[in-house]
Amino acid sequence: MELIFLTTNKNKVKEIKDLADAESKNVRIEHLEYDYPELQLEEIEAVAEESAKYVKEKIAIKKAFFIEDSGLFIRALNGFPGPFSAYVFNKIGNAGILKLMADKKGEERKATFKTVVAFCESVKTAPILFVGIAEGKIAEKERGERGFGYDPIFEFEEAGKTFAEMSRAEKSEVSHRGRAFRKLLNYIS
Repeated sequence: MELIFLTTNKNKVKEIKDLADAESKNVRIEHLEYDYPELQLEEIEAVAEESAKYVKEKIAIKKAFFIEDSGLFIRALNGFPGPFSAYVFNKIGNAGILKLMADKKGEERKATFKTVVAFCESVKTAPILFVGIAEGKIAEKERGERGFGYDPIFEFEEAGKTFAEMSRAEKSEVSHRGRAFRKLLNYIS
């Protein structure tokens, strides 16, 4: 089966393609670079669902497709940046988040990374949502050379490493995106 992944983020494409290759020989990911509007809604599930509906209305895709939206939810910041993570990253980056967290200790540094994959089997079907969550904390400083986005400051709780300190395979095994995409693969197989 061939699935179209609509995104402008080439790092996400690499992660998803590697995961598809490792998990399923029956699924091939085709990347379609399409810059759909980043909807600013309070729930990340709503963002993914409405984005998929927008794509269905605006472009004629004849194959099954999916979009993905992720958010970093920081406990001490009342869930900020949440569904606004991409916008916030582009404005203040990891340095800005670390500055906001400078006086936070222990449990206050807890954070959740959440991904929602919205899958449409056809332009006639409603999006089906698959959610993946990774629990962790905001590191005291950026660590690691791999990954992208918030990876250098998100420390995965169980490993004691940031996502940027992990290989792509390690990260895919435990990450929010890997967990959500694995649910999609299980659904289609």
